[in-house]
Amino acid sequence: MANIRIVTDSTSDIPEAVRKQYGIEMVPLKVHFGSETYYDAITIQPDQFYEKLAASSSLPTTSQPSPADFLDLYKRLTDEPDTEVISIHLSAALSGTYQSALLAKSLLDAEKPIAIIDSKSASYGIGLLAVEAAKAAQAGKSKDDILELLARIRKEMRIYFLVGTLEYLQKGGRIGKAAALFGSLLNIKPILTLDDDGEVSSVDKVRGHKKAVARIVELLKADFGDRLLNMTVAHASSPDVAAEFSEVLKANFNIAEMTFTDVGPVIGTHAGPGTVAAFARPVL
Repeated sequence: MANIRIVTDSTSDIPEAVRKQYGIEMVPLKVHFGSETYYDAITIQPDQFYEKLAASSSLPTTSQPSPADFLDLYKRLTDEPDTEVISIHLSAALSGTYQSALLAKSLLDAEKPIAIIDSKSASYGIGLLAVEAAKAAQAGKSKDDILELLARIRKEMRIYFLVGTLEYLQKGGRIGKAAALFGSLLNIKPILTLDDDGEVSSVDKVRGHKKAVARIVELLKADFGDRLLNMTVAHASSPDVAAEFSEVLKANFNIAEMTFTDVGPVIGTHAGPGTVAAFARPVL
C-alpha cells in the first residue's frame, strides 16, 4: 500500500500542532517589510506580523515560493519507497504558488506520483482540505479516494468573511479607492467569499458588523439548513471578535466541531487586521 504524503503552503493557516499531528508538509510564502524578508509561519508568526504591521508606515508585500522550494521537497518525499504526494495550494487566481508547484513537478521524472491541486481557496479553505486529506491518508485511503474526497469537500464547503477595514483590500487592488472610502464612511461591511474560480467576490453588503454577522447566518442557513456541520473560525489579530462570532454560530447551527485558527501573515497582508471568517462544511 502506498504511503500518501500531504503538502500545502503557508497560506493554508493550519496551526503548527495540527500540521505535526497529521504529518502535513508546508512550503512557506514570504512577507517583505521593506528590505526585511520573513518566511510565513516559520520566521514570522501571526502575532509578530500584526505587531509589525501596526508599526509599519507602509504595507508589506508578499511573494510566492520558487519552483526550487517545491522541487526539493517533492524529491525528498518521492525518494521514499512507495510514497505518493498530494500537494494542495492557494487559489491560482490569487497567487502564482500553484504554478510554481506545477513547474517543480514538471522538472521531476514524469513517473513521480505527485498530484497538484488548486484549492480555489485561501486560508483555512486550503487548510481544511489538507487536514482532511491527511486524515484520510492516515486511515489508509488511496490517492484516488483522497482526490475524490477533496473534490466533494471543495464543492460542499462554504466560506464567508468580513474585513475590519476596506483599506487593505483597496491597497491590494481588490476594490477601488472610492469604493473603500465610501464603504468606510458609511460603515458598509461587504460579506466576502471565494467564488468557483477562486477569486474574492462580494456576496452582499450591509451596514455594521452585527448586521453582517446576522446576514452570514442567513446565508449559511440557506446553504445547510439544520445539517450537522464542522465549523472553523479564523481571525486576524481579533480573538474577541472571533469568540463572539463563534457564539452566534453555535447558537444558530448544529455544530459537531468548532475549531479556531489565525489568519497568517500572507493572507493578513491582503485582508488586514480585524478580518474574521467562517469555514463550514457538512459532516461527511
